[in-house]
Amino acid sequence: MALPLVLASTSPFRKHLLQQAGLEFTTAAPDIDEREIEALAEHQSLSPSQLAELLGCEKALAVSKKQTGALVLGGDQVMALGETVYHKPKDLAAAREQLLSLRGATHVLNSSLALAKDAEIVWSHVSQAQMTVRLFSETFLDDYLDKVGDKILKSVGGYQIEGMGVQLFSKVNGDYFTIIGVPLFPLMEKLRELDVLHA
Repeated sequence: MALPLVLASTSPFRKHLLQQAGLEFTTAAPDIDEREIEALAEHQSLSPSQLAELLGCEKALAVSKKQTGALVLGGDQVMALGETVYHKPKDLAAAREQLLSLRGATHVLNSSLALAKDAEIVWSHVSQAQMTVRLFSETFLDDYLDKVGDKILKSVGGYQIEGMGVQLFSKVNGDYFTIIGVPLFPLMEKLRELDVLHA
């Protein structure tokens, strides 16, 4: 009998994505302090990829401790330009500054997933996507921000590539699911190994 699957997130986006992929699961909010974990990671000089993995694992573990016998899925995404980690912009002015800082450069999205059972990590994975932002004009940027509005504040990069944000880029190296924050291909492979999905 397959283990019950629990998503350690209340994100409607992640929930919808997994439902569209045909997964059956329940959801639970992970009770963790992400900023505290990030401060610890900075002290330990963790790379952005290692930070993404740590955050995904901590979310899975937090819920797994309360969900005995279930397989708990946690995940996170860390965006970095070099070793500089970016966060969701607090307002449109901050989003504007963030996008200007990315102009003409290639940043990396580190998308992590982790599975925990009975408060132990049984699998973790990080996929990366390299995102090259084109040399857009400030006229374009102002028009873009005016059209997309506050909804981009929900995105760590200040863009949503599944919408008008695609116009910000000249080149992308990585799969779509990694870019939007849930690397589904490695997840599906692992769930088949664990008999949660049919092989």
